[in-house]
Amino acid sequence: MKISEKPLFRNSLFLVLFLVIIGASCTSTEKKRVRAERKQHERDSLALAYDPTKPDDRIDAFMQRLHSRSGFNGNVLVAKKGKILYQNTFGWANYLMRDSLAITSQFELASVSKPLTATGILKLVEEGKIRLDQTVDEFFPDFPYPDVTIKLLLTHRSGLTNYLYFTDKKEIWADQRKGMSNAEVMALLAKHKPAKYANPGVRFFYNNTNYMVLAAIIEKVTGQDFAVYMKENIFAPAGMKHTAVYSTAVYEKIPTGVVGHDKVWRRSVVQNFQDGPVGDKGIYSTVQDLYLFDRALRDGRLLKPETLDSAYAGYSKPAKNVFNYGFGWRTFETANQAVVYHTGWWHGFRNIYVRDLTNDITIVLLTNLANGSLLHLDELYQLLDMPVIRQGAYSSEGEYMAK
Repeated sequence: MKISEKPLFRNSLFLVLFLVIIGASCTSTEKKRVRAERKQHERDSLALAYDPTKPDDRIDAFMQRLHSRSGFNGNVLVAKKGKILYQNTFGWANYLMRDSLAITSQFELASVSKPLTATGILKLVEEGKIRLDQTVDEFFPDFPYPDVTIKLLLTHRSGLTNYLYFTDKKEIWADQRKGMSNAEVMALLAKHKPAKYANPGVRFFYNNTNYMVLAAIIEKVTGQDFAVYMKENIFAPAGMKHTAVYSTAVYEKIPTGVVGHDKVWRRSVVQNFQDGPVGDKGIYSTVQDLYLFDRALRDGRLLKPETLDSAYAGYSKPAKNVFNYGFGWRTFETANQAVVYHTGWWHGFRNIYVRDLTNDITIVLLTNLANGSLLHLDELYQLLDMPVIRQGAYSSEGEYMAK
């Protein structure tokens, strides 16, 4: 009896020691997590520090005129060298309800979603889970267009047609009360094989299909919904507590109080089945969260410096010798100035997000009245001593256009 008790005692002792070690390790890990969260909260609180009683008077005067004369309705944040110079709200979140905007109001980012989606892709590249030279048909074998790489999607050089025009037909998507998912759009492309605009790599052709496909690849590779992946890997690490991906394939009604309006108040825009696909759009955020995203990129908390350098490079023939497109960013570059930015326009929302890399300036303007107010920002750029970046888009020929 005594002989058999010794191994039993010894085993029990080892078990106790093992549990103590595991417990101490878990406690240590939990403490590290709590410390990291506390540090990020302090960092974010410092970044968002702003006294509304002491706005930059020149910027305030400009914004008041933009609101009264040009019909700007939305939120604004302007920061320089890590300090918010000005932030404010103007007008209604929902005109019919007469709900005023708050600084934490979530706006549909429209194509301003693209830099965030690109960041999600580049994070997977850094982790070795995908490569820029991989083709879409490696992930989706029935994808009918060969030689379309992740890099070509990022830079709008895939030659693919715009799925928004292709799917906007009853014979393609019969139940237009139901939002399409990215996987369903990929299946529609495989089934109907709409004609390409051009061969891969031949020319720049900006269109939403590229970033819808990138989001589909993220879901395929990670096994996570795009909304979950982005929250865990981009939004949370950047401190973006008011940012989320909303799709009508998931939500019958998008859970935000900000309603898009088309040029005049009586035209509120109802979200439809094409608000289902995400990645090219579908990210909802605030002016403050986009500023935190800027800081997280600058601090190296999301991507390595060399990855960011590649994201900010131009990959097509520059328009007017200064405008180009990188990995999810429109670019403006001269010998001594580098600016990255993106614009967005979708279902009553119109936005612009500007990051002056040289002078460390961030401008965020999110609107839910899609008029021409964002075409009148020259004075704001001049007040900040930075290049005048007119809200730019590229035609299919790669020409720069102000629109």
